[in-house]
This record gives sequence, C-alpha cells and structure tokens, in this order.
Amino acid sequence: MASKRLVIFTLAMLAGCSGGGSDHAAADSLSRDLQRLPVDSSATFADTATPAAEPVAQPVAARPKPQPKPRPKPAAPKPAPAPAPAPKVVATGTVMATAIDAEISSKVNKAGERVTTTVSSNIMDASGRVLIPAGSKVVMTISEIHESENKGDKTGKLTLTPTSVQINGESYALAGTAVALDRYLKSRPTNGGDVAKVGAGTAIGAVAGRVIGGNTKGAVIGGIIGGAIGTQRAVETHDRDVIVPAGSRVELTLSQELAL
Repeated sequence: MASKRLVIFTLAMLAGCSGGGSDHAAADSLSRDLQRLPVDSSATFADTATPAAEPVAQPVAARPKPQPKPRPKPAAPKPAPAPAPAPKVVATGTVMATAIDAEISSKVNKAGERVTTTVSSNIMDASGRVLIPAGSKVVMTISEIHESENKGDKTGKLTLTPTSVQINGESYALAGTAVALDRYLKSRPTNGGDVAKVGAGTAIGAVAGRVIGGNTKGAVIGGIIGGAIGTQRAVETHDRDVIVPAGSRVELTLSQELAL
C-alpha cells in the first residue's frame, strides 16, 4: 500500500511540473489507470512491517521456598553392656546360724539318719548381696549318736555332718561341721541293766563279807555294803539320752567354699 502511494505521489509531482489543464486530465486518467493495475505481490519493498506488540509479562506468583528437611536426630549411643555379675561364692569358714526342725534323741534316732535345719538369717557377701536367704533348708546326717553312760560324760555323743543346702528349690552340696548348741541330757528310767548292776554289786559285797567276817552276819553286812556300792555305781552309770529339742540352735561352719 505504501509503494502505491509513492507511485501516485511521483506522478502528481511530474504533472505539476508540466502544468496546464490537459495535464491535469491526463494525470487523472493516469491515476485511474494505475489504480486498475494489478498489484504484484512478489515485489520487494523497502518498507518494514510494524513490529508486533510484545506480550505483557504476567506476574508470576512467587513459589514458596522449600523448607529444609529436618535433619535426622543422631541415634542415641547404645548403652554399654552391663558387666557380668560376680559369681556367688560363700567363703570357707563362713558360720551359718540354723535351727533344728525336729527333735533329735539318742533314744529314738540312729546314726546314718538325715535331719534338717532352717537357716535363721541371710548369709550375704561383702557387697550386701544375699547368697543364702533365711528359710533355706540344710540337710544333715547323724554321723554319731550315743547316750551318756557315766557321770563324767556331760554331753553324750552326737555328731552332725551337713551335706547340702536347698536354696529357692535348688540343692547345693556343701562340706562343713555342725554343733548343736542347745542339747542336754535326760535320764532314762531304771531298767533291767541298772538292776543287774546293783545285783552284781550286792553279790560282790556278800563275798567280801564272808572273807572279812567269816560268818553269816559278816556276809549280811558285806551284802549291805556291797549293795550300797552297787547302787552308787548304778547312779554313776545310769544312761542319760542326749536330746536336741526342736527349734534349738545348730551352728554350721563351712570347711570348703560354696559356689552357687
């Protein structure tokens, strides 16, 4: 379109320069002819196209800043394994206070029988840990038991040997000695053996009376003296049973350490 206008403008300038009405008419005729000319779309012109309007940038909503991911907390250090507990050992020489569960009597019980005692108080180590709790049972064997047969025997014979201790249902062998602290002697009623002792004393007295007196009277006197001697012997040799009452004290001493 711009090039067409340029042609018309050029022609008008030429017509103006030549002057006259005929010139104007000729110019009009030429203008009309030019208007009828086909437009060459392939012609190249020096005009430039109007630049297209640049699109207006739309404001972009600000994206939220990504929040930093929380750092994982460092794993707590694993606690050190607890040290293994020290072994439970009851030392050699430990003294245990116990109480006899049932009465022991030389009249009833025999050597080889088993009896039990009960631990009276906790047995603990140096740190205060309980090794043998009160109430535990100690098994003992009657190694020797015999009544007192003479006046010089003040206690009779009784030997108890501890063999094991039962702790919370478990049995542990032990070695040691035991002493019944509360035992006493109980006289037995006069029996046939005592009468025989007295009779023997009387007979000896009678023989001695005959020798001394040489007559019956001497024999009687000797018999009386002999009987008195026999009776005294019966008192001196009168059997007395060793008795350990139920609940009485029995002290136990370990001769070897006890591992639990």
